Amino acid sequence: MPRRLRSDDAGAPAAYPAGVLLTNPHPLPRTVWGEAWRILLAALFSGLLFVAMASGPAHDGPPGWLTALDVLLGVLSLVLLPLRRRYPLPVAFLLACFGFVSICSAGAALIALISLCTHRRWVPVAVTAVPSILAGLSYEQIRPTGNGSTWDTVTNIVIGVLVYAVCVAIGYYLGARRALLASWRERAETAEREQSSRVAEARANERARIAREMHDVLAHRISLVAMHSGALAYREDLDREEVTQAATVIRDNAHLALTELRDVLGVLRLTDAEASPTDPPERPQPTLADLDELLADARAAGCAIDARVDLDAAHGIPDSLSRNAFRIVQEVVTNARKHAPAERLALEVRAAPGDGVHITARNAIPSGGDGPALPRSGMGLAGLTERAVLSGGSLTFGVDRRGDFVVTARLPWDG
Repeated sequence: MPRRLRSDDAGAPAAYPAGVLLTNPHPLPRTVWGEAWRILLAALFSGLLFVAMASGPAHDGPPGWLTALDVLLGVLSLVLLPLRRRYPLPVAFLLACFGFVSICSAGAALIALISLCTHRRWVPVAVTAVPSILAGLSYEQIRPTGNGSTWDTVTNIVIGVLVYAVCVAIGYYLGARRALLASWRERAETAEREQSSRVAEARANERARIAREMHDVLAHRISLVAMHSGALAYREDLDREEVTQAATVIRDNAHLALTELRDVLGVLRLTDAEASPTDPPERPQPTLADLDELLADARAAGCAIDARVDLDAAHGIPDSLSRNAFRIVQEVVTNARKHAPAERLALEVRAAPGDGVHITARNAIPSGGDGPALPRSGMGLAGLTERAVLSGGSLTFGVDRRGDFVVTARLPWDG
């Protein structure tokens, strides 16, 4: 498993491709080990160079104090090495300058240079190029390994350039790899956020759909129950037959409301995969074919409705379109009964392929009433507008110049 990346190593946030564990359960031990093996590697590399240089040809060696300075700077370079993450350029430049008089700092200087190059910025890399390349020439003057010829000088420069180029290449490769992993992680997190957003949106849409269905099913029946129960409560001049008739309407509509509620919940709860073959078939959802029954029920409840219905049944209205149109008419009739029970409702429904379904409802706005006003849910017209828009149509409502409340809906029907 790849180690957890640090943002100061690559100049980018820590990153892992999708599917890789993104958390580090033990960050402190892993960080300590990550620094420890680098320090050990730098000490081992520098120690081997120092031993190889000390066991070379016996020329006039440097003074003892200079050898002690070499070792001291090597130890100091190991102490400064962990600071390369916080101060990459100062540490890399300082350790490269140590190389002028100390070969024991070479290992730490190379690791600091590679760490600096992972940021992939040319200016800091160019700044450290001069001391990194010239350090070998300077140390050659302190502890020469050749005869001091021009060829030896050129060889040292070439070796310094090659070592520097290899360190830059390694650092840039590590930086590019970490940036790639960072982009993978960013894409994975973006995909996760988008998935969460889609799930939340789907849940919101499903809640809105359930709310629309519940409102459309229950508002019509419950408004009838509320209107007749209100009449029983506030009308003291009703005879026994009228009381019985009102109670019968309340009972019948309460039963119908429960039946329709059970049907809607069954449709919302069960999918095709969950439905059992032994379950009774669900009742079909109402369409414009049930419009006459709806208007008859409304008239029986005391609503005055002038309806003009012109449906092109020869071409067969699509079920989803017919169902949405029926719900709009049902809500319009329910609102008229709730808010303008004494006013006449003028209703016009036209449907033809190519022309679409047109619904227009108009009623006068009452100046006041004797009975209690039915509660307003605030969801009826909003749900109608939503339903029309989801069907690709439009719905408008408001008071016209005559002072009537008008609802107009158009739903597309491509013939």
